[in-house]
Amino acid sequence: MAIFSKPTKWPSQRVSVLILAALLVLRSRTLDIPKETLSRLRAPSAKKSLSPEDLLRTLQTVYFKEADGSKTLLVPYDEQVARVNIKETTSAKFTSNARYFPLIPPSVKTNIDGTFFRQLRAILFGIAIPSIKSKEAFIVALHSLFLVLRTMLSIGVAKLDGVIVRDLVKADLRGFLKGLGMWFLLAIPSTYTNSMIRHLQSKLSLRLRTRLTRYTHDLYLSSHPDIRYYRSGLEGVDQYITADIEAWAESLSVLYGNVLKPSLDLVLFTSQLSRSLGFRGTLLLFANYYATVTILRAVTPAFGKLAAVEARLEGEYRAGMGRVGREGEEVAFYDGGGREKSILTGAYLRLIKHVNSIYKIRIMYEWTEDFVIKYLWSAAGYVLIAVPVLFTRRHRKDTAAGPEEPKADEAIAGRTENYISNRRLLISLADAGGRLMYAYKDLLELAGLTTRLYTLLSTLHNLPSLPSGNEGPPGIIELSHVDVGIPAIKAADEDTDLTALKDSLPLVKDLSLILGEGEHLMITGSNGVGKTAVARVLAGLWAPRGSNPVVQRPQSSGRRPTVFVVPQRAYMVTGSLLDQMIYPHSYADFLESGKTEKDLRDILEMVYLSYLPEREGGWATRKEWRDVLSGGEKQRMSLARVFYHHPQFAVLDECTSAVSSDVEGRMYEHLKSKGITLITISLRPSLAKYHTQLLTLKGDGSAGWTLTKVGTAEERMGIDREIASLENKLKEVDEWQSRLKELDALLSVQELSD
Repeated sequence: MAIFSKPTKWPSQRVSVLILAALLVLRSRTLDIPKETLSRLRAPSAKKSLSPEDLLRTLQTVYFKEADGSKTLLVPYDEQVARVNIKETTSAKFTSNARYFPLIPPSVKTNIDGTFFRQLRAILFGIAIPSIKSKEAFIVALHSLFLVLRTMLSIGVAKLDGVIVRDLVKADLRGFLKGLGMWFLLAIPSTYTNSMIRHLQSKLSLRLRTRLTRYTHDLYLSSHPDIRYYRSGLEGVDQYITADIEAWAESLSVLYGNVLKPSLDLVLFTSQLSRSLGFRGTLLLFANYYATVTILRAVTPAFGKLAAVEARLEGEYRAGMGRVGREGEEVAFYDGGGREKSILTGAYLRLIKHVNSIYKIRIMYEWTEDFVIKYLWSAAGYVLIAVPVLFTRRHRKDTAAGPEEPKADEAIAGRTENYISNRRLLISLADAGGRLMYAYKDLLELAGLTTRLYTLLSTLHNLPSLPSGNEGPPGIIELSHVDVGIPAIKAADEDTDLTALKDSLPLVKDLSLILGEGEHLMITGSNGVGKTAVARVLAGLWAPRGSNPVVQRPQSSGRRPTVFVVPQRAYMVTGSLLDQMIYPHSYADFLESGKTEKDLRDILEMVYLSYLPEREGGWATRKEWRDVLSGGEKQRMSLARVFYHHPQFAVLDECTSAVSSDVEGRMYEHLKSKGITLITISLRPSLAKYHTQLLTLKGDGSAGWTLTKVGTAEERMGIDREIASLENKLKEVDEWQSRLKELDALLSVQELSD
């Protein structure tokens, strides 16, 4: 008996059960739709808009601390305030994860191999999906469920399609209408499943990006003694943390659906087709799979490496645009717009040339890919459909008994049903194979993004912590046998190893000094001798060098910091006027400190900025303070931070160069009266009188130094030499005056002749 001449029971029990299960899944959701719609309609009338004052207060507060140590961020959204609880990643977590992020050897190239999968596993399961109980794992499980449901529904649709066509060929009106009703019933879970797959894919991408961004923020913006943001040596970190993380999360979430769904389709559709195709058809089906993979692997270019290079070039172009935005005033003074345009144009052209080269490479690949997926698979599909009709059926017809032959029209209807079902399954199978082949290209691009992201994380994880320094007696700073030099830091994309870099020659050699409270130190010397380098060692930004260096800082006493550094270039943080003054404290820290606005106004009086709150519109005013405040105002604001934090020692690195001498002197007197010991780096001799010790760094290449007391015989000898020089010049005043009269006479004669 022919296989296609058997009568088919309608409807299939499996299809009916599948539809019933899908409707049960959607039941609760369907019943909730009217309630949700009503709540959304009522929401605009019940929602209370956020007033401008509340908005300013929210932006000022930023977050508040919880009892468990976490922080709840206040995020203005849709005229209301959303509260987001944030728990910082602990140092123990970083330490445990560091073993999964060894540095990449320079010889390793981007490819789909064991190295790539180790990198992906470290990022994915170490950071992005930390446990099976996480929200990300739940979204993945739910996404997988809908992908499986989508495949099962596709099989049901294919079978139902065949049944409808069979009833149409048999002219069975009742069966046709019943099948059409089942078609619309099956459309409900099918369309909902498709929507949920897209929604969960976007949700997964957002969750992965959020988890990875928070982890990277905590790792990169670490406090002392790590301060990785200061010592990473990476170029274009903003590109890594913003664009690369976003692209990686999006690529991975899309790739998961593009791999799991087609893989399920291939397994289930092949299993379903093998029942109709027989042994020959199944063998041809697997031969088609093998031929497709072999051809496409042979013509697939290195998309991973190309994607990594494109991301790097994008970062260079973005960094150039950011540089012009930051340094716009300096560029304008030099009228350097033309030069900057040529630099940016060069960076953009390098990017575009690379992108165009990728497009050219894709032409041949996509041509081959379309030919294989669309035409080779279609031809193979026709052959596979013909196998049971032309071979298996004929063989069974010759060997089957004759008296039970069905009617001719029922046989045709049965063959039509099987043909339509098999053809639908083969079309879906071809689509699944095509998406799986496309996914290989996406996997190569994911490999490039994974390598870049792994480079960032491995570099940050493997930065050694700075020595924290020994805690000495209260109120004492001591340096003993310390060589001050530039630390060896390299960019992560260079070919040399960190351990292969040699330390540079010291700027200051064998520096030893002891400072107690009230012993104010002034560091002076010519440009480039290492004055700021000494400040970096004192602040703990650079590690001390030497055979047996010792750096001792005083013990911290409560909330009062031990050492506070004011750098040469004044930094204005994003935020309100209050934020500028209390930086790096937040508003929550300001409230905990017990200080009031009156205390802040008193501090502004000391730095001669008492007019700022009234001029700028209050403490909560938010502006681009880098552009609003003048150079002198920014420097005085930096000194206001010293008064606010009230440290034991304040390192002032030429931070009053834009302030007049009289105001500068009065601010120094105020600082000393508050019990703050000053360590000043300056070339102004007029500041020496506010200090008790003078450290002079020699600029003769010997890395030498001298430490003298201000007011000692050595200093008096220096002053005497300067006085003698001035007296010699004063002796020449009479000659200068006579020469001046001669010049005036010559100018008068010149005017008369004109």
